[in-house]
Amino acid sequence: MLNLNRAMIIGNATRDVELRTTPNGRSVAGFAVATNRRWNDRETGETKEEVQFHEIVAWGKLGEIANQVVHKGSPVYIEGRLQTRNWEGQDGARREKTEIIADNIIALSGRGPVSESPSEPKISEPLPSDSSPKKEVEKKKEEKPENDEINLDDIPF
Repeated sequence: MLNLNRAMIIGNATRDVELRTTPNGRSVAGFAVATNRRWNDRETGETKEEVQFHEIVAWGKLGEIANQVVHKGSPVYIEGRLQTRNWEGQDGARREKTEIIADNIIALSGRGPVSESPSEPKISEPLPSDSSPKKEVEKKKEEKPENDEINLDDIPF
């Protein structure tokens, strides 16, 4: 049986990236993206809108680069996998949060693609002249650790 866990969204960052470092020295970035859905109500003909907020987590070099290119209000494409974390809050209540663990981030405001994926992104804006997407992807591919498991205790937020 095949399994698939992929999320792809295009929306606007709702806050600046919060970049932290785990106790073992690995960078992790967190931010949120809002996506909107509009439709016309069949009964009233009124246009309605719904907003969804998605928590994004980017590890390592991808998180560091996201910190440079993603800013509050900027349009962004995110591709990754869904992950749900559970923990007990300070008040003793059980908490749960579903996040998108980013593999690919593309700033749609002209800053270019940011990717952990071995293949180049299909949607992109011009890159600054001093960078090449292939070189960036190859560099990140070399830096990516063999063990891709995430220790939930390492997440600082």
